[in-house]
This record gives sequence, structure tokens and C-alpha cells, in this order.
Amino acid sequence: MGESVVATYYYPSAAMEVSAAELGQSKQPGSKGGCDDDDRPSRTGTMWTASSHIITAVIGSGVLSLGWAIAQLGWVAGPAVMLLFSLVTYFTSSLLADCYRSGDQSTGKRNYTYMDAVNANLSGFKVKVCGLLQYANIVGVAIGYTIAASISMLAISRANCFHRKGHADPCKISSVPYMLVFGVAQVFFSQIPDFDQISWLSMLAAAMSFTYSSIGLGLGVAQVIANGGVQGSMTGISIGAGVTPMQKVWRSTQAFGDIAFAYSYSLILIEIQDTIRAPPKSTESKVMKRATLVSVAVTTVFYMLCGCMGYAAFGDRAPGNLLTGFGFYEPFWLLDVANAAIVVHLVGAYQVYCQPLFAFVEKYAGQRWPESRYVTREIELSVGGFRVNMFRLTWRTAFVVATTVVSMMLPFFNDVVGFLGALGFWPLTVYFPVEMYIVQRKVPRWSTRWVCLQMLSGGCLVISLAAAAGSIAGIKSDLKVYHPFKS
Repeated sequence: MGESVVATYYYPSAAMEVSAAELGQSKQPGSKGGCDDDDRPSRTGTMWTASSHIITAVIGSGVLSLGWAIAQLGWVAGPAVMLLFSLVTYFTSSLLADCYRSGDQSTGKRNYTYMDAVNANLSGFKVKVCGLLQYANIVGVAIGYTIAASISMLAISRANCFHRKGHADPCKISSVPYMLVFGVAQVFFSQIPDFDQISWLSMLAAAMSFTYSSIGLGLGVAQVIANGGVQGSMTGISIGAGVTPMQKVWRSTQAFGDIAFAYSYSLILIEIQDTIRAPPKSTESKVMKRATLVSVAVTTVFYMLCGCMGYAAFGDRAPGNLLTGFGFYEPFWLLDVANAAIVVHLVGAYQVYCQPLFAFVEKYAGQRWPESRYVTREIELSVGGFRVNMFRLTWRTAFVVATTVVSMMLPFFNDVVGFLGALGFWPLTVYFPVEMYIVQRKVPRWSTRWVCLQMLSGGCLVISLAAAAGSIAGIKSDLKVYHPFKS
């Protein structure tokens, strides 16, 4: 196709023009085998590949805890908080997308990573803080996904056990062997060099996320019908019946963290944007904003449906993980399919999240020891032309082993999810994008726009601190009864 065909998609607020090149229907001349304006190999990403990366990162295991989160907050606050986080995530992600290039959005210098963008706009100290938070959060997400994957694999075994022995049987099984299985799989997948080469895995993972979310939604609808109506209350779980007023407060703040984690992907947004091929008469930031809009809208609809239906089905008894907390026992084979889809999705999500950290360490090693053959040499295998780098092999394997071992020690799904959401939400999703936007657009201090942005940042900081406190309280409670490497 020699021309860029333009299709117009109408949304309630305004029309959005999306070029065929952004949708992946045509390619720029020389997009393969050539170089972009930074002398790097031509990028091939489109709005669809960017959306698949985002959906893979966003619709993760967090969706399964949303029924529990809404149960803590109730029918009024639960959906309202979910919608609030979706709007904040979309708004701040749009600010962050404009930071991919410094200066002109078409010809300015590219920032390849989140840290590069912070370094181009803010002071050196903030860059160090950003790097520490971003990479610590990535490590935390890797641990959280290992826990979630093992719980889903464990749930398959327990569902089959319940089916054979009856629901009264405890079917006690350790999650440790399943963490080892997931870790071994990640050792192999972690050798995929970079984002450009995991698009297929990301798309597969995105498809899996829709699979298990749809199954959870369908089972929730069936349970509501079986109950003869919707359960739950306007204010959430009731005080009494084993829940003290203080526990109600801690659980409510932890629910904020769970919902924040369910929308957490800003820490890898710049890296995803760096895979995009800018079509004619457009920019990477415009494509990324459209990908963000599509992805956040789709995930919010899924979150509302899955979270609300989980609460409607079980009310105050909503489990911390809809498909593994055994709110459902039958049909056991459908639960097996859903949990298998979760595992496949988390294999891809783990890689999408960890690629920025892998790239950072390998870039540093290459600059620190440029003459070392151990660090720089690529060995091409005779099978499939796959390239192996010894430093990449050993460092990424060590990372997977370390996160797997920590996961064995702290398998508290809900509390870990809440803490991760709290840890990364304010600084990486709100604070740094807002501060970079203020610097780039030269927003005057104390102007109306500046005050509104600071109010948004301050409000999200309070929410993050409260969510972190609730999750820490939950982890302390879990530690009283947990024995490492045995549960």
C-alpha cells in the first residue's frame, strides 16, 4: 500500500483518527532492515502490539482479587474507586507518553527507558530514587507473579482432589513444587533478549487473560443465578462475625492497594513505547496514547464485570482469589482451564515486566566491561539461529532463582498484591509523570494547572501510604501462622 489510509473511529466525546499504519495494516518503506532516526534497527511495533503489551501487564492476577477488594469497600465505594484509578492511570500515562522524546515529539531525542525520561527532565537525585523504585517494584512484581502462578497450579491439583474425594477433604498440598516449576520455565523464557522478540508471547498472554477473566465472569453469573439474587451491601463487609473495626479499616486500605496493583504498568510504559513504529504524520506518543486508551478502557470493563460479579456471587465471603480461593468447586475441568490460562498469562507477564530490569543491568555491564567476551560475546546456536550470551544466561538465571526463593518464603497473595500496588502506584504512576509534565510544558508554579496537578499527586500519595499500611498489617498477621517452605 503506497498511501496511508485513514479510518475514523467515533467515541462519545470526539472522533479519533487512527492511521492504518498505526493499526499494523501497512508498513513504512524500509521498516525492516533499515534504521530509525537514532541509528537503531527500525521499530516494528503498532498500536495493537503496544495494546497487547499493556493488557498483558495490566490484566494480570490482580483481576482475581477485585471481588475481595469490592467486598471490603461495598457497592458504592468499590466500583467508584476502580473507576477513579482507571482515570488517574490513563491521565498520568498520557503525560508520561509525551516524555518519550525530549523537546519536539517528532524529532526530539528518544528516551529509551523510564529512567532515561526522568533523567532528561528532572534532577540527578530523583533519577536515582526513580531507578531504585522502578527496579525494586519490578522485582516485587516478579515475586508476586511467581506466587500467583504457583497458587493457580496448586488450585488445579486441589480442584481435581475435591472432585475425587469430595469438598469436605482438606486436600492440603504445598505450593513450593509449583513455584519451582514456574521458576524453571522462566529460566528458559528469560533468555529472550528484548521486548521486540516477545510480541508473540505477549499476545498469547493477553488472549489467556481474556480467557480466565471470561470464565471467572461466567461462573460468577451462574452463582448469582443459583443464589437467586445479588449479594453484598452498600458499605462492604460488616463489622462483627470475626471482623473488628480496626480490621475493617486495614482491609479497606489494602483493597485500595489491590485495585492500584490491578492498574499498575506505568513503570514499563516508556519501554513499550520504544517498540512503536511511528507512522507518517503521527508520533510515537499519539500511538501510545491511543493504545493506552484502548487498553485501559478494555481492562476497566473487565475489572468492573469480574470484580462486581465476584462480590455479587459471594458477598462478604468473596475469596481473595476468585478462581483459586474455592468459591467455586464445579465444573472442576473449567476451573482447570481457567487456572492453566492464568499460568500461561503470568509466564508472559513476568517477561514483559522484567525486560526493563534485564536491559538495564546488561547495558551497565556492557559499559563497565566493554572488552569482556563473557559480557559482550554472542554465541549463535546451530538450532534455529538462537543467540546465547553467557552474561545474560547467568544473570537472568540468577534473578529468576532469587525471586523464586523469596516467593517460597512469602506466599501471601492478597497482602503481597496490595503492598506492590501501594509501593509503585504513587511514585511511578503519578509523581514522576506529573513532575516531568510540569518541567516539559513549563507549567508556572501556583498556576491553576500546577495546583490541580499537585493536588492529584498529594491525594494519590495519601492513598498509597494507607494501602501500604493495610498490606503490612496483613503480612504481619499472615507471618504469625506461616512456616516458610512448607505452605
